[in-house]
Amino acid sequence: MQSGKILRQRYKIIHSLGSGGFGDTYLAEDLDLPGKPKCVVKHLSPKIPDPGVLTIAQRLFEREAETLYKLVQDSDQIPKLFAHFQEGTEFYLVQEYIEGQDISQELTPGKKLSESYTIALLKGILSALETAHQNNIIHRDIKPQNLMRRKSDNKIVLIDFGAVKEISVLTTANQQG
Repeated sequence: MQSGKILRQRYKIIHSLGSGGFGDTYLAEDLDLPGKPKCVVKHLSPKIPDPGVLTIAQRLFEREAETLYKLVQDSDQIPKLFAHFQEGTEFYLVQEYIEGQDISQELTPGKKLSESYTIALLKGILSALETAHQNNIIHRDIKPQNLMRRKSDNKIVLIDFGAVKEISVLTTANQQG
């Protein structure tokens, strides 16, 4: 998606943030709000024009949107969901932009972490995970790149819920299988 493209006459793409299992992620600005705050637009466009693939993609997209909406009610360590929509065969999630850096930027290969840093980091991660687990959600993709340290308050924010699994779904499947 090109810089400058406007989605839904509201979200203006600034630049790409990267690609992942869910699709492409972009930094954008919300043209409808004062100050045009930054936001994140996740774009899923199934590459195979198969109706079955489209149905699966739509289900995954809806699941991530529902999960995010449910979780942000309980935690400031999960990015807020501002909008989700579909245009043709393409799906979009609009989320809060977390200004900061991912934890991988704080880690140096071969360098030992101090005990105090490690304890503080784990407490931050566990606090974010606690909200997910209280809502019967398993993240399934915990890695330094999905853990952001928010610049404004230094809190750990858990991002990228594209691979989540609801525990109730797993439990039901295990009982039936």
